[in-house]
Amino acid sequence: MKILIIQHLYFLNGTGGTEKIACFLANNFNLAGHEVEIATNENIQGDAKFPLNRGIKVTNIFDSSVVQIEKEAIYNYKGRNPLLWIKYKVRKKLAKRANRSLLRKMGGEEQLYTFNLQQRSAGWKKYIESVEPDLIVTMSIASLLEITYQNNFKIPIIDSVNGRPDYDFTNILGGREPFMLDLLSSSFSHLSGIQILFESYKQYLPENFSGACHVIPNPVPQIEPHELVNHQVEKKRRKIIHIARLDIGCKQQDILINMFSKLAQKYTNWDMELWGVGSDHDFLKEQIQALDLEHRIFLKGFTQDPLQKLKEADLFAFPSKYEGFPLALTEAMSLGLPCIGFSSCSGVNELIKDKQTGYLASSIAEFETCLSLLMDDGMRRAQFGLEAHRSMEQYASDMITSLWDKCINEIVEKFNVQH
Repeated sequence: MKILIIQHLYFLNGTGGTEKIACFLANNFNLAGHEVEIATNENIQGDAKFPLNRGIKVTNIFDSSVVQIEKEAIYNYKGRNPLLWIKYKVRKKLAKRANRSLLRKMGGEEQLYTFNLQQRSAGWKKYIESVEPDLIVTMSIASLLEITYQNNFKIPIIDSVNGRPDYDFTNILGGREPFMLDLLSSSFSHLSGIQILFESYKQYLPENFSGACHVIPNPVPQIEPHELVNHQVEKKRRKIIHIARLDIGCKQQDILINMFSKLAQKYTNWDMELWGVGSDHDFLKEQIQALDLEHRIFLKGFTQDPLQKLKEADLFAFPSKYEGFPLALTEAMSLGLPCIGFSSCSGVNELIKDKQTGYLASSIAEFETCLSLLMDDGMRRAQFGLEAHRSMEQYASDMITSLWDKCINEIVEKFNVQH
């Protein structure tokens, strides 16, 4: 079988969970004997940042001749420099004026959006017809919309949902116009099947979805007992660790930094490391400097070996607002780290068992209290960490691979019978 995996944006040089799962799927489909290609459409140079088996092709279909009419970017300055604030304020006003003129010319926001989308979708149609895949796996509903807008394919399509499904086609997270929601929601009609991460996520699928639904969690590395974090070893300094994209809107690292700043004076032998890259790096750096904690809180950047960094830590703090199936959290748990997250955060509240494998806090104040409880008590860190490790055994990669094999075989067989 020829399988085409499509992540239309952010795959090249991407280091997030979606990119990691795209590579996992490609490798396992390849090992099962399928021909696999990954396709994207990005105006950059780059490659996959997670290992891919030899023979898996990565194609960037970007074509500079495809017309795209873009609005000028609006940049909201988050720093504290008054001169830069004035500079970007003026730039913002000029950009808004130019954008209003453009929208009048195009007939409005929806017309501009669908014009650009149609140009890209036509490019996808040409490419997909040249590849002639037996199955398409999209890595988001946005990718599904990119390829199916004004297109129909006689090919089964499965969407791999890397978050809670409604985050993909509603405005819960903000930033989407009503016409975008309609387009995203309507694209579900093109699906033969969908993969979701938890049984509870079924309730978040749209009413117009009529394909097969398969619950398949993400794979979690399985750590041998002798390789777990040793919470009994004596250390001069201990460490809170956080691994995620630097994005305060979702990951809320600024809240974590403020919480640690309130505890730093009491826990003088504790530091905090934040691993990851993202658009809010400079903002977080300024925040740490303003708190005079550069010697205790460290922005460490991207790591090729997150498991080793986690193994060097003592507890994992994960204050995200929303998640799907956070890979860094599950890796921390598999290594035997006690973890803290918010009880309101999707995904996190499915994985952490409160007062068993870590803590689920209902507020910032409670999160801070939970940090203190774990920083005070090595025995509690060890107990929670061991239970966290055991709870991850159900997500071993061979079991996840078997579920995916069953999913694609059933969906393709049913599609071929019906067509």
